Amino acid sequence: MNKEKRQLVYKKYDGHCAYCGKKIDYKDMQVDHITPLCRYSGNKNTADRIENLNPACRRCNHYKRAWTLEVFRDLMLTIHKRILKIYICKVAKDYGVIEIEPWDGKFYFEKIGSTGR
Repeated sequence: MNKEKRQLVYKKYDGHCAYCGKKIDYKDMQVDHITPLCRYSGNKNTADRIENLNPACRRCNHYKRAWTLEVFRDLMLTIHKRILKIYICKVAKDYGVIEIEPWDGKFYFEKIGSTGR
Protein backbone atom coordinates (compact mmCIF):
# COMPACT_ATOMS: atom_id res chain seq x y z
CA MET A 1 0.00 0.00 0.00
CA ASN A 2 1.39 3.39 -0.89
CA LYS A 3 2.04 6.06 1.71
CA GLU A 4 -0.71 8.37 0.44
CA LYS A 5 -3.43 5.74 0.83
CA ARG A 6 -2.08 4.69 4.23
CA GLN A 7 -2.27 8.31 5.41
CA LEU A 8 -5.86 8.58 4.15
CA VAL A 9 -6.78 5.46 6.12
CA TYR A 10 -5.11 6.87 9.25
CA LYS A 11 -7.00 10.17 8.92
CA LYS A 12 -10.32 8.41 8.33
CA TYR A 13 -11.07 8.39 12.07
CA ASP A 14 -8.65 11.05 13.21
CA GLY A 15 -5.94 8.62 14.33
CA HIS A 16 -8.25 6.27 16.21
CA CYS A 17 -8.87 2.57 15.77
CA ALA A 18 -12.12 2.21 13.82
CA TYR A 19 -13.21 -0.63 16.07
CA CYS A 20 -12.33 0.09 19.72
CA GLY A 21 -11.68 3.83 19.35
CA LYS A 22 -8.25 3.76 20.97
CA LYS A 23 -5.87 6.49 19.79
CA ILE A 24 -3.10 4.92 17.69
CA ASP A 25 0.17 6.32 16.41
CA TYR A 26 0.55 6.31 12.64
CA LYS A 27 3.54 3.97 12.87
CA ASP A 28 1.52 1.47 14.93
CA MET A 29 -1.62 1.56 12.77
CA GLN A 30 -2.59 -1.56 10.90
CA VAL A 31 -4.85 -1.33 7.87
CA ASP A 32 -7.83 -3.65 8.05
CA HIS A 33 -9.93 -4.75 5.11
CA ILE A 34 -13.51 -4.29 6.32
CA THR A 35 -14.62 -6.97 3.90
CA PRO A 36 -11.71 -9.42 4.09
CA LEU A 37 -9.49 -10.06 1.08
CA CYS A 38 -10.56 -13.70 1.05
CA ARG A 39 -14.10 -12.56 0.16
CA TYR A 40 -12.89 -11.02 -3.11
CA SER A 41 -12.41 -13.23 -6.13
CA GLY A 42 -9.54 -12.01 -8.25
CA ASN A 43 -9.81 -8.21 -8.12
CA LYS A 44 -7.63 -7.00 -5.24
CA ASN A 45 -8.02 -3.38 -6.45
CA THR A 46 -11.68 -3.53 -5.46
CA ALA A 47 -10.75 -4.79 -2.00
CA ASP A 48 -8.18 -2.00 -1.58
CA ARG A 49 -10.64 0.87 -2.12
CA ILE A 50 -10.48 3.41 0.73
CA GLU A 51 -14.14 2.59 1.54
CA ASN A 52 -13.07 -0.95 2.40
CA LEU A 53 -10.09 0.03 4.56
CA ASN A 54 -10.13 0.95 8.23
CA PRO A 55 -7.39 2.00 10.62
CA ALA A 56 -7.02 -0.61 13.35
CA CYS A 57 -4.93 -1.10 16.45
CA ARG A 58 -2.91 -4.29 16.50
CA ARG A 59 -5.24 -6.04 18.97
CA CYS A 60 -8.44 -5.33 17.03
CA ASN A 61 -6.88 -6.25 13.70
CA HIS A 62 -5.51 -9.47 15.17
CA TYR A 63 -8.79 -10.41 16.85
CA LYS A 64 -10.93 -9.55 13.80
CA ARG A 65 -8.63 -11.56 11.53
CA ALA A 66 -10.35 -12.39 8.25
CA TRP A 67 -13.84 -12.29 9.74
CA THR A 68 -16.61 -10.17 8.33
CA LEU A 69 -17.76 -7.21 10.39
CA GLU A 70 -20.85 -9.11 11.53
CA VAL A 71 -18.88 -12.16 12.67
CA PHE A 72 -16.48 -9.85 14.52
CA ARG A 73 -19.45 -8.07 16.10
CA ASP A 74 -20.91 -11.42 17.24
CA LEU A 75 -17.56 -12.35 18.81
CA MET A 76 -17.46 -9.05 20.67
CA LEU A 77 -21.09 -9.33 21.81
CA THR A 78 -20.29 -12.61 23.58
CA ILE A 79 -16.76 -11.85 24.82
CA HIS A 80 -17.95 -10.98 28.34
CA LYS A 81 -19.51 -14.43 28.73
CA ARG A 82 -16.34 -16.15 27.53
CA ILE A 83 -14.15 -14.06 29.84
CA LEU A 84 -16.27 -15.02 32.84
CA LYS A 85 -15.60 -18.72 32.17
CA ILE A 86 -11.90 -18.19 32.94
CA TYR A 87 -11.23 -19.06 36.57
CA ILE A 88 -8.78 -16.20 37.31
CA CYS A 89 -11.27 -13.72 35.85
CA LYS A 90 -13.95 -15.05 38.19
CA VAL A 91 -11.58 -14.51 41.13
CA ALA A 92 -10.71 -10.99 39.93
CA LYS A 93 -14.43 -10.17 39.58
CA ASP A 94 -15.17 -11.50 43.09
CA TYR A 95 -12.48 -9.22 44.53
CA GLY A 96 -13.58 -6.19 42.56
CA VAL A 97 -10.36 -6.11 40.54
CA ILE A 98 -12.24 -6.19 37.25
CA GLU A 99 -15.78 -5.45 36.10
CA ILE A 100 -17.12 -7.30 33.09
CA GLU A 101 -19.93 -5.59 31.21
CA PRO A 102 -21.59 -6.57 27.94
CA TRP A 103 -20.47 -4.54 24.93
CA ASP A 104 -23.07 -2.21 23.39
CA GLY A 105 -22.61 -3.69 19.90
CA LYS A 106 -21.38 -0.55 18.16
CA PHE A 107 -17.89 -0.09 16.82
CA TYR A 108 -16.19 3.29 17.21
CA PHE A 109 -16.68 4.16 13.54
CA GLU A 110 -20.42 3.53 13.91
CA LYS A 111 -20.65 5.74 16.97
CA ILE A 112 -19.01 8.71 15.27
CA GLY A 113 -20.43 8.15 11.78
CA SER A 114 -19.31 5.70 9.14
CA THR A 115 -17.51 8.24 6.98
CA GLY A 116 -15.17 9.45 9.72
CA ARG A 117 -14.73 13.01 10.84
